[in-house]
Amino acid sequence: MFTRSSIIDDDHLRVITYINIKLAKLYFSLRKNISNHQDIKLIFFFNYDILCFIINIYSDNQQSTLKYLKNTEANLNNILSIMISNFNIRDNNLNLSYYHHLIHSDILCKVADSLDLDLSIPINPVPTQYTDNPQDLNSVIDLIFLCTKTEEFNNYHISPNLKSLSNHACLLVSIIIKEKIIQEIKQTIIKNSKEEKEFVKELRNKICNINITNNLNSDTLEYMTQEFATIIEDLWNKHFKLINITK
Repeated sequence: MFTRSSIIDDDHLRVITYINIKLAKLYFSLRKNISNHQDIKLIFFFNYDILCFIINIYSDNQQSTLKYLKNTEANLNNILSIMISNFNIRDNNLNLSYYHHLIHSDILCKVADSLDLDLSIPINPVPTQYTDNPQDLNSVIDLIFLCTKTEEFNNYHISPNLKSLSNHACLLVSIIIKEKIIQEIKQTIIKNSKEEKEFVKELRNKICNINITNNLNSDTLEYMTQEFATIIEDLWNKHFKLINITK
């Protein structure tokens, strides 16, 4: 879980990001030195040696976070992979069933464009927020921005059936996690193979042919050791096979 403490005691935590423990090997970390705002959570992780950033944002109806983001967007250029946000913007640019246009949606789109992100369209365009107040139209206010070159762009789901007691529907997007593949080449003599039998047979014969004298001393022992090592090396180089290992 990633969150940041509020500077003001009366403020409540409004942005919390949960990371599944099964993804711990990707080393998710909270980055605090790029964006310093309690309602912005900038998290990075490594996906197959590629550094990826996810930003989770909440902006109240005064758009305080959007204003901060507009003034600090240069710090985030060319680093974001995905931006998930609740900007509290009900606007006909974001939801055609809504009748009004707000300048905040224009600001948001300009900020996203400067970050090389674009508004992703769900596969099932339904509201993400539901209210019992008949005066307050249901509208899409939770948004996902992605790089247009990603496979996930315009390919996420809104799931109102998972909203439970909340009045916000779930936004589900599948991010491809690449496995790190390591290729290795290994020398081996396979057990019970023809090469192993030949190796053992020739090794036995060559050991028998080593000249062993009755006058053993340090020099003769050194000679025998070097002779044995040379035999092993020559026979190994003669019979080993190269195999590819992927892990």
